[in-house]
Amino acid sequence: MKKSQILDLVKILESHDIGEIEISRWGQKIRITKNLSGNAHNVVHVKDTPVSNIVPHFVEVAGIAEEHKPAPNEENGGGTEIKSPIVGTYYQAPAPDAEPYVKVGDRISIGQPLCIIEAMKIMNVIESEVTGKLVKILATNAQAVEYNQTLFIIDPAG
Repeated sequence: MKKSQILDLVKILESHDIGEIEISRWGQKIRITKNLSGNAHNVVHVKDTPVSNIVPHFVEVAGIAEEHKPAPNEENGGGTEIKSPIVGTYYQAPAPDAEPYVKVGDRISIGQPLCIIEAMKIMNVIESEVTGKLVKILATNAQAVEYNQTLFIIDPAG
């Protein structure tokens, strides 16, 4: 099963009052369990079913308890934080020799590409969810970023 399909299942689990999802398909069994203790932590169990060699694989998906929504942060002068929706490697440009997508001081609009986060050899373009002036870039090019790590601060009044 593809990573995007697994993440879709996690979103379904989190958006409904469901504690667990289990799917068996083409020799794979995937079980996703929501931690009901209030701690935002989910574990995805994947098992390949060839009887001769059943090996469990554990993939940890941390912090997917609530949907990613940018919100103003008073600590950053009321600017809106744009956070990483996934774990991966942050890239400020589409290619090593290309200009960065954005620079501090740029006017940003909704849907504008801000960066790329590479996860599992897949390049994920992160787009702005707000309009405003880019105040800060908090990630470093070609460095790892965590889920829900603040990447940018955008001033909606700017």
